[in-house]
Amino acid sequence: MSTTRTSVRLGLAGLRAHKRRFAGTFVAVLLGVSFLTGTMVMGDTMRAGFGKLFADANSGTDTVVRGADEIKTSGQGARRPVPTDLLAAIREVPGVAAASPDIEGAGQLLGSNGKKIENRALTTAGNWIDDPTLNPYKLVEGRPPRGPGEAVINRGAAKTGKLRVGDTTTLRAPDPVRITVVGVATFGGADGSGQSTYTGLSLADAERYLMPKPGEATTIKVRAGPGVSEQQLTERVGRVLPAAYEAITGTQASDEAESSTAGAFLTVFTSLLLVFAGIALLVATFSIHNTFAIVVAQRTRENALLRALGATRRQVLGSTLAEAVVVAAVASAVGLLGGIGIAAGLQALFPAIGFPFPGGSLRIHTLAMVLPLAVGLLVCAASAAMPAVRAGRTAPVAALRETATDNSGASGRRAIIGAAMAAVGVTLTVTGVAGPTVALTGGGAVLTLAAFVVLGPVASTVAVRVLGAPISRLRGVTGALARRNALRSPKRTAATATALMIGVAVVSLFTVLGASLKTTMDRTVDRSFAGDIAISTPLYGPGSTGLSPKLAPALARLPQVADTVGLGKGVADVDGTGRKLTVTDPAALSRLLDLGTVHGSLTGLGEHGLAVSRKEADKHGWRPGSAVTLGFADGRRVPFTVGAVYDRADLTGDYVISRAAWAPHHVQDEDTLVAVALKDGVSTTVGKAAVTEAAAPFGGPDPQTKSEYAKSAAAGIDTFLTLIYALLALAVLIALLGIANTLTLAVHERTRELGLLRAVGQTRGQLRAMVRWESVVVAAFGTAGGLGLGAFLGWALVRATDTTGTGAFSLPPLPLAVVVLVGVAAGVLAGWRPARRAARLDVLRAIATE
Repeated sequence: MSTTRTSVRLGLAGLRAHKRRFAGTFVAVLLGVSFLTGTMVMGDTMRAGFGKLFADANSGTDTVVRGADEIKTSGQGARRPVPTDLLAAIREVPGVAAASPDIEGAGQLLGSNGKKIENRALTTAGNWIDDPTLNPYKLVEGRPPRGPGEAVINRGAAKTGKLRVGDTTTLRAPDPVRITVVGVATFGGADGSGQSTYTGLSLADAERYLMPKPGEATTIKVRAGPGVSEQQLTERVGRVLPAAYEAITGTQASDEAESSTAGAFLTVFTSLLLVFAGIALLVATFSIHNTFAIVVAQRTRENALLRALGATRRQVLGSTLAEAVVVAAVASAVGLLGGIGIAAGLQALFPAIGFPFPGGSLRIHTLAMVLPLAVGLLVCAASAAMPAVRAGRTAPVAALRETATDNSGASGRRAIIGAAMAAVGVTLTVTGVAGPTVALTGGGAVLTLAAFVVLGPVASTVAVRVLGAPISRLRGVTGALARRNALRSPKRTAATATALMIGVAVVSLFTVLGASLKTTMDRTVDRSFAGDIAISTPLYGPGSTGLSPKLAPALARLPQVADTVGLGKGVADVDGTGRKLTVTDPAALSRLLDLGTVHGSLTGLGEHGLAVSRKEADKHGWRPGSAVTLGFADGRRVPFTVGAVYDRADLTGDYVISRAAWAPHHVQDEDTLVAVALKDGVSTTVGKAAVTEAAAPFGGPDPQTKSEYAKSAAAGIDTFLTLIYALLALAVLIALLGIANTLTLAVHERTRELGLLRAVGQTRGQLRAMVRWESVVVAAFGTAGGLGLGAFLGWALVRATDTTGTGAFSLPPLPLAVVVLVGVAAGVLAGWRPARRAARLDVLRAIATE
């Protein structure tokens, strides 16, 4: 116990005497813990907010009747409609107080300017439910819709679209419908369900525009009478339903709605933030380790004196760890407060930029406080562990040595181990690419990164000599001294640069990945799209209803147009797995999209013909003439015959059926792409103008040229990269703090040397330049290593995820050049304060320093 108390006292005394040395460590831990805490608090708050929103909105619904079976595909699912003639039997069930059909479909609302209302969530339409308990929307202005063309819209859509009661606008459902706004409503007290838009129609209009035929609904909502629980009511209603339908509780329906609307988004969003919090903490680990390694090296003589006076190795080790734990505890505690502040700021910021973040107070759970605190303590203690062990091994005789600097180099053993790790890592990565196997590639990438860290001190000597040579020639003696200072301790230089290297590597990886995806999209459109004009819905994320299937035939009648084809979407069960279908005119499809080599014929598919991609055909052993059974959401299983097998599925997907085959099974038919080929001699400008005018009555979709279509298809990539760069800025900031802290400690270490340089004639400006250029050399080493590593990992990721053989690897010169310039500029910035401090040293006092 006395040993522990002595270690703590020694550690606290060391902190009081040298507290400025740990400023960088304090800030690194604070930023990392703040990011992690903010992410966890924000995730808990969003989950609680969305959960309350849906629970409050559906609190009056006790039972929901729906189709029993669902066909699921990625991002899409389908159930059979519920016949409304079941209402009579449901209303006769004991305990039922009210029951109402609920119709929900896609409906893009246009604003007062005739343009679609931009949002980042679903665009929905449905029937207005008169029972106020069953209806999640509550009127706050106007009245319910009573006749044809009347509608209630949510308050968020009214604000964004500048619509008021009495205004007339268009609803794309997907056919254009002229509506008059007769009311404005809220959803669970909010302006809408997240950032979605909602249009409530009369029951007759909803059946006409959103369902395949009258007398069908998406679900039936049921309210229980007094004294009947939702579980009891659900069991009673379930007994009167045919086998194709099921009853679930309102709570289950609310949970599923929350999960489908916000669950996947929250999981991906918070996971992304946690990944970058982990990157920030990893970068902080290198900065913290470097700080303690330098401090321990500088205090060699001090620790030796303690050993000579009777301190045990355990006490010296414990005092160093005590310093780390105290710094971590204080920084983590402040970081918790900072994280709460970050979450509060994002809660206020996100709605302002149209990002879904429900209102309400912050939810601060115990785990969101305990885990970041524990991580901060663990990261700091683990980073200081090896330096602490070295401190404990200090021999008492070291007190007689004159110097206490870290001049350690790179051992041959380290070079051998690092080279072996790099060889295995690169081999695994390349093998995974050849597979392609993402898991194998990922394992190789991690091992390659570890090899870079191990080889850092070995590479730093060569890299600093090469990168510092131009500086030596440019800046003369000052540049040469800066390079020699960076070469003094390869381990220190490598550890300092590694933090920046990781940040730059991740930035470079995503830059390469984004450029490769955009190049792939450009090539895909260029080789597969044979038309001149495209009208499409966004490929990335929700926010738009599809196009009217009547649009393509209307454009085909234009004198400027030679041919058109619309591509719709559907789902079906194939061998027990949900698959996306492309619904189109197969003959026109082959004229406007290049499908590569086609075996069989696309022209005669008819009502029972199916075209499949080469990949799916090989997977199932199909060829033209093979029999395939498709199961649809309406419960029917229909035999189809493979009429064609095509090579290129870039824009068509893996399964193609005709509109005639899809017509009996669809709920709400819509196109996602309309391709237009112009007649010979018609310019793109003239053709686009004609198409734009003809498309205006269909809700005013935006026609695009072939190049514009390719660019818009990749637009979501730039948005994603902007978010990535913003998140990675924290990791780069921590790395810069690490460089600045290392230089500050180095200035303290070299006080006497700097004083001698000043005494023999070095000016303050030359001294500042020397320290700044040393920072630039270290930053250039980290940037160069990160750039190379990021480019290699980006290539591996592009190749490993390219299962179709159409992926294109691209190195964007301008963005990567910006990364290099930012890295070098960061070195200048990081060296500014240490250089300024070095230049202020008093010459006589510096020379007298021991």
